[in-house]
Amino acid sequence: MKIAIPVGEYLGLESPVYGHFGSAPVFALVDSETMSVEAIGNRDQSHVHGACSPMKALAGARPDVVVVGGIGMGAVVGLRAAGIKVYRCVEGTVADAVRQLEAEE
Repeated sequence: MKIAIPVGEYLGLESPVYGHFGSAPVFALVDSETMSVEAIGNRDQSHVHGACSPMKALAGARPDVVVVGGIGMGAVVGLRAAGIKVYRCVEGTVADAVRQLEAEE
């Protein structure tokens, strides 16, 4: 499964989960089977509040799931319309978020 997680600073699996989807400077894209991770810069970080384009933010990446600390309803609707599930993870690292998601699935 491909998982996108917004982070404030990219440190691989040790990146801390960022508090909000739309304003995150970068996303960690994790393959949960191999635990490989890559950085994707947020291509919509400068959007007007409430006008986040989640697919633009993800730079065309098509994760199966987004795990996030906080997210606006417009971004949730846009992600779900693209067939991407959204889960919440309040704090911790990317590795913590993947473990939490796998425990819930």
